[in-house]
Amino acid sequence: MNEILLTVTGMSCGGCVASVQKILTELPGVQSVEVTLDPGKAQVTYDPARIDRAAMIEAIVAAGFGAH
Repeated sequence: MNEILLTVTGMSCGGCVASVQKILTELPGVQSVEVTLDPGKAQVTYDPARIDRAAMIEAIVAAGFGAH
């Protein structure tokens, strides 16, 4: 398992945090997710054989948030 820290923009409340957490948790290969509102970060533990950084960012952006 690998760990990555993504910067997430566009979150303004606890509901946004929960949405981003749910989006990432449901991705194949993601083991655990911890999202914080301030600062906007998502710490993700994942299996690099099943998912990569680009796919995580794409899922976050598709949900209406920004990520890098």
